[in-house]
Amino acid sequence: MSDTLDWNKNIIKEFRENDGKVGGPFENGSLLLLTTTGAKSGEPRTSPLVYAEDDGQYVIAASYAGSDKNPAWYHNISANSKVTVEVGTEKFEAVATVVLEDRAERDRLYAKMVSLMPGFADYEKKTERVIPIVKLTR
Repeated sequence: MSDTLDWNKNIIKEFRENDGKVGGPFENGSLLLLTTTGAKSGEPRTSPLVYAEDDGQYVIAASYAGSDKNPAWYHNISANSKVTVEVGTEKFEAVATVVLEDRAERDRLYAKMVSLMPGFADYEKKTERVIPIVKLTR
């Protein structure tokens, strides 16, 4: 867990120091920073996430690299849907909405994620849970 936290901290630092650009596996990719409010702690929690764009909205997947459980940020938005999003040099408030009930819409958006980063297809194969898709609306 601490390795993941350190890795995320380094990506967040690089993102903020380089106007939203990072190297490594995310170089030239679509990466945003999502800040949620901790469901238990009430503290701000920031996560770097790959995103797709759909009809003027940002779309993210609660993949957790194909884990059998949802990531902490997903639990946080379930408790409080108000989030802060950073894309490039822009920072704005948004509302996070889970797209799970409309399975066709969820699948369409997940396919968009796979087209941007093929590893998302592997994540889906690694778990039996339906990986939630979340829309971020200003």
